[in-house]
Amino acid sequence: MASNSFPLSSEKMNPLVGVCQMTSTADKEANFAVCQALIHKAKKLGVQMLFFPEACDYIADSKSQTVEMAESLNGDIMKRYCRAAQESGIWLSIGGFHQKGPDSDVKRIHNTHVLIDNEGTIRATYEKAHLFDLDLKGRVRLCESDYTVPGKKIVPPVMTPIGRVAMSTCYDVRFPELALVLTQQGADILTFPSAFTQATGMAHWEVLMRARAIENQCYVIAAAQTGRHNEKRVSYGHAMIVDPWGCVVAQCQEGTNVAVAEIDLGYRARIQQEMPVWQHRRFDLYSPVTALKCDLTYDLDRQPEYQFGHVKISSSCVFSRSALSYAFVNIKPVVPGHMLVASLRAVERLTDLTHAEVADLFCLAQRVSDVAQKQFKACSVTLAVQDGIDAGQTIKHVHVHILPRKQDDFKQNDDVYHHLQMHDKDLSNGTPGLRTQEEMAEEAALMREAFSKY
Repeated sequence: MASNSFPLSSEKMNPLVGVCQMTSTADKEANFAVCQALIHKAKKLGVQMLFFPEACDYIADSKSQTVEMAESLNGDIMKRYCRAAQESGIWLSIGGFHQKGPDSDVKRIHNTHVLIDNEGTIRATYEKAHLFDLDLKGRVRLCESDYTVPGKKIVPPVMTPIGRVAMSTCYDVRFPELALVLTQQGADILTFPSAFTQATGMAHWEVLMRARAIENQCYVIAAAQTGRHNEKRVSYGHAMIVDPWGCVVAQCQEGTNVAVAEIDLGYRARIQQEMPVWQHRRFDLYSPVTALKCDLTYDLDRQPEYQFGHVKISSSCVFSRSALSYAFVNIKPVVPGHMLVASLRAVERLTDLTHAEVADLFCLAQRVSDVAQKQFKACSVTLAVQDGIDAGQTIKHVHVHILPRKQDDFKQNDDVYHHLQMHDKDLSNGTPGLRTQEEMAEEAALMREAFSKY
């Protein structure tokens, strides 16, 4: 139950979301008709984003049929979902689409979570990473990997009208590391479209969803399959929305339905402030769970400036950040594409960083090096850390210089270090090579685009 120390959602109108519950069968047309009816109902209720469960397109009667019925993202069913989103003006989360596998693996499909915007455009896709495999010799074999290809990457949260939405699927909920990564990447809302069995649902469904909401201080939206799909399969249902305090604020009863709730990001911010668990994490004792490929606009609109030693870096000049570090363009580059990566925490020396911060700093530096090298068509990269005044450090904040290198860009290769030592000695107005904020922002925008490209 909610504590009295935490205020209820404010009276102002917040965006409405809908979470769906349905009973899919092997009949695609019937399933789509149900989805369409739920979309119409959600539109009448004023919902801005609607969440469907895993396997909302179909639940087949056998593994072979599951593979045979799969379609590509350019197939008929997905085009109809996109058209339905456009006609209704509602964002849709297609919680688990049976995507046809690669030609090299014709016996397996991808379990793909698809986000479609209100113009009918697919904004992001996530392939289910954790597959439920149970093989008790001579007793029971339930192996999702027999017919599903496991996903190979975490997809950054997607900015939507209701906040940053993170995509997961069903069995993923049992792995808190994934939810933690997504929250560190800026997620406001964690999603777990599911098809839980009766036994696991009765034991763990609500406990898991509330736990993920509480520990990450995020909303959790869990669409669900319910009832009997065929002779072999029955799902638990109880589709729900959980708020960042862990309260179930909306839940479907038996049968096909949609439950609606407000998403109040101001309420989430108050919980984070009054229960500051993120500030209390002991990264000096244990490493943060991090994922390098983070949202390229992560926190930029919420944090207008970044502290860099004694100066402020405008968010317009920042093109990427991870859990503990951020990357930005240089005011006076030594070579084209000269970038900087700094720790979010403002400390002077490398030894002042925790082991987790060091790992995060160089992971992001590695990623920036790769993108910068490709973006500026370089063949090599120089990475340098000026750790202390006698090493040439002028900004008392740990940072890594990343310089894309080309053949013969200096007469002597090591001349780069002399130029690096001298490049920022004079940053007064009118200094040759000193760039304007507009020029830096333009390059940062190009780097954000490059991060999504490479």
